[in-house]
Amino acid sequence: MATWGRDRLASVGERALAGRVSGLLWLAGSTTLLLTLALPGSEIEPIGPLLLVAGFAVAWGAGMVLAVPGDRAPVLLFHLSTLMGLAVVGGVAAATGGTDSPARDYIWFVVVYAAFFFTPRQAVGYTAASTLVYAAPLLYDGAAIDDNLLRQLVVVVPVYCLVGGLVVAGRELLAGLSRQAGELEGAQRRLAEEQSSLRRVATAVAAGSPPAGIFALASSEAGRLLGAVQAASESIRARQVLADAGVAPDEADDALEVAPLPVHALAPIDERRRQLAAVAFVGVLALYGQLFAYGYWVAAGVVEEKASRVVEVLLSAIRPSQLLRGKILGIGVLGLCQLSLIGLVGFGTGLGVGRIDFPGGALGAIGVVLTWFLFGYAFYASLFAVAGSIVSRQEDLQATMTPLSLVIIASFFLGIQAVSSPDSTLATVSSLMPWSAPLTMPSRIMLGQASLSFALLSASISVAATAALIPIATRVYANAVLRPGKVRLRDALVHRS
Repeated sequence: MATWGRDRLASVGERALAGRVSGLLWLAGSTTLLLTLALPGSEIEPIGPLLLVAGFAVAWGAGMVLAVPGDRAPVLLFHLSTLMGLAVVGGVAAATGGTDSPARDYIWFVVVYAAFFFTPRQAVGYTAASTLVYAAPLLYDGAAIDDNLLRQLVVVVPVYCLVGGLVVAGRELLAGLSRQAGELEGAQRRLAEEQSSLRRVATAVAAGSPPAGIFALASSEAGRLLGAVQAASESIRARQVLADAGVAPDEADDALEVAPLPVHALAPIDERRRQLAAVAFVGVLALYGQLFAYGYWVAAGVVEEKASRVVEVLLSAIRPSQLLRGKILGIGVLGLCQLSLIGLVGFGTGLGVGRIDFPGGALGAIGVVLTWFLFGYAFYASLFAVAGSIVSRQEDLQATMTPLSLVIIASFFLGIQAVSSPDSTLATVSSLMPWSAPLTMPSRIMLGQASLSFALLSASISVAATAALIPIATRVYANAVLRPGKVRLRDALVHRS
């Protein structure tokens, strides 16, 4: 048992797997966090920092999945990703209820990941750190003891240790079975070679070949078998010498393992397409974060004006339609400037340091993302304004935003699918829908899967849908913004204030 886990993250394939799994865990955490914020429940304030945390988690997870090279990734990167995840879980749990926060269940990601990919000693350290994060509400939540946190710890700590130990033991069992399978495969290969040699000699005898030919064939086959026997004998003797020198079996296997010959694809990989796919993925992430964040700003601004009754003063001087369109326009210009700044600064920094190779047309890709941000923001901002106008408290806003949040999240996943399969039927259809086109159409344009006529058709549908939606949203806003309390959407559509 002293040699357990010494081969963790030693191979290129395992480091690549560890990077992908770490990235998927970050993406799963960010997605479920956004769903948690969108669903109705106890009040969560402030929500802005949590949206920023979710955006960082999406970016980090995508980077771990797409940008971590398995052959060059240092082991320290995986420890950094795990420690950051533990810190983020602790912060999110503190911001979403402490002992009552569902975010503490994310600690299981750390416990299981560390037990599988790290050495047992390191896994024990991560389990202890996970326990401290779970117990952190004792430091800031005065009601933690009354909420039975100490009793929870009595149950959670042994369960963490038991599950982590089972994962470590299971991983070591799989490693041992893999080594045995390799040895059996080698023995089976040698046996097959022996049978093949005997079959060739027997076939020559049965065919009536001359004695000289049979003798030459038998000599050749005997020489081949002798080479295989000598190779097996050398391997066995080398293992015995290493064992006599006190070398552990795992280390002996690593020392005797011969690296396979490098394999190169006959058909060249389209490196430009890979680079454009990476740019498209970053564009989808940026669009998703901006649409969600600035849509929330519109809704929160409407609720704030309604709750403080500032809107009554404003509407004494201007019409509701002017106020709504001014708010949408102002926040939209801010979002457009911020998104442009992010793209240009990232592009300039990458060129300045010389560590990032941008494909040709990268500036054009930024222009495509900005254009579709305008289409998507105009469509969603009107809906977010409606969601804010029918409530008068920030804590009620989460319930009215839930349908919009689910639509944006579903469109985000459609956008990710469009990056990997831009020519699929799902990507084609979703790029025509005004609610999903802003997150799917940029990828298809950048990857060359959408013609100019198709792009113009998609843009025309989005513009027409937005033009039809704005009067409806303005009517609801004008009828609901001066009414106290929650207003039914049906009443706001029919009756005037």
